[in-house]
Amino acid sequence: MVKAILAIHDKFRGDPNVSSVSSHLHDGVGLWTLNNPPVNAISLDVLEQLEALLDQAEADLDVRALVITGHGSAFAAGADVSGFMRMGGDLPRFMQKGAQLFKRFVASRLPLVAAVNGIAYGGGLELAMAADIRLASQTARFGQPEVNLGIIPGWGGTVRLPKLVGWARARRLFLTGWPIDAQEAHRIGLVDDVVETRLLVDSALNLADRLASLAPLALAELKGLLAEGEAAGLERERQAIERLMVTQDAAEGVRAFLEKRRPRFSGR
Repeated sequence: MVKAILAIHDKFRGDPNVSSVSSHLHDGVGLWTLNNPPVNAISLDVLEQLEALLDQAEADLDVRALVITGHGSAFAAGADVSGFMRMGGDLPRFMQKGAQLFKRFVASRLPLVAAVNGIAYGGGLELAMAADIRLASQTARFGQPEVNLGIIPGWGGTVRLPKLVGWARARRLFLTGWPIDAQEAHRIGLVDDVVETRLLVDSALNLADRLASLAPLALAELKGLLAEGEAAGLERERQAIERLMVTQDAAEGVRAFLEKRRPRFSGR
């Protein structure tokens, strides 16, 4: 089964004329691959495609588990910052959709394995944290750099990162915005295993195949129980990111990022 999916995946990787998210299904395991060059930034289009894929997968009882990975050298380098200025009135909808979708991943009946093949920053890390199990390649890097833009994580990061790595380590990652490598991510519990890069997707599919063989009703109940208790923290995060996204500092942070300079924050 794994070899069959990998053959499809390899064919996809060589085809530039594909959607921003490719989906393949074999023997109850779905493989989703982000393909939004150059760094698989998470745009509104990417979120909508993921949402549609999740709708389809949850409605199909033959689907038992999912794997998500990235095309090329990036898993997902966060939200599409370059698109913030163009979104205008769609920006709140974009932020809400990401938060709601990642919450659905956590509570979905379908086990989700993230095969983090490269950088997973900001929203990309939040996507990985919405998975049930995370495998990382040796070249993967992780970070929540939103503070550098004058904002905070808005897709569940402030709730899920402390649960995974503890409050002290989460504070450092949030407040500094500094990235960490795969080995450090494994040491602190952010990822479950570090895998040789060429074996990453194979390993994730093998793991998903194991999950797909288990009792689906039991897995669904387990995931539902584990998802409880996040609601209050996620609501506080939503309110905070909505306040910050309309500040002068947020606008300055985005401009500085696009202009590749250090931001000059004013506290307004």
